Amino acid sequence: MRQELLSLPKTLAGDVARNLVMVAKLLDEDPEKAYGYSRVALRLASRVAAVREAAGFAAYAVGKYSEALAEFRAARRMTGSVELWPVMADCERGLGRPEKALAMAGEPEVQKLDRAGQVEMRLVAAGARRDMGQAEAAVVTLQSPELASSAVHPWTARLRYAYADALLEVGRADEARDWFARALEADQAGTTDASDRLAELDGVQFTDVLEESEDEAEPGSAEGPEKG
Repeated sequence: MRQELLSLPKTLAGDVARNLVMVAKLLDEDPEKAYGYSRVALRLASRVAAVREAAGFAAYAVGKYSEALAEFRAARRMTGSVELWPVMADCERGLGRPEKALAMAGEPEVQKLDRAGQVEMRLVAAGARRDMGQAEAAVVTLQSPELASSAVHPWTARLRYAYADALLEVGRADEARDWFARALEADQAGTTDASDRLAELDGVQFTDVLEESEDEAEPGSAEGPEKG
């Protein structure tokens, strides 16, 4: 990104960089604000691939899938890279075109992705299958050497979680519980709600102790005992 910004005048590059930093900082905690900063950066430097990519992810985060797809396509044209292929396919899902996403999973570009990218593409393809009502096919789609591996990678928790969720949809609850547990083991960053799904399957209910105490307290209970 820094290299790309060097093509801009120094002052302009600084302004664009500051907006991109805010996009990265806010994307998870406040995607609407991140989107706003991305639009500023886009107005300043629309011919920079990194800006188009950042604008795409910001639009994706707020559900503007058509806009996100356009930005990702622009970035890909500028760089020739295939790394955005999975998220482009997921935009097709967001636009209600799971068949298109599934078709993209079979394109030659997928073979050019690194291992992480291929896992992302598998997740998108499984999601497209579920969108199309093909729950059993989604289960099969997620079965892979990466799923079977005991090694933990940044994508491991999400892959195991998706598999557990797919198993649950086809009525294989016992297996689903096992895979939610495996997802939790790998989820060091807390990217999934695997612990909540496990508790739900085990019939565990959490009670807000503070709220319960307030409900049990009767009007006037803070007063002292009556004298008499």
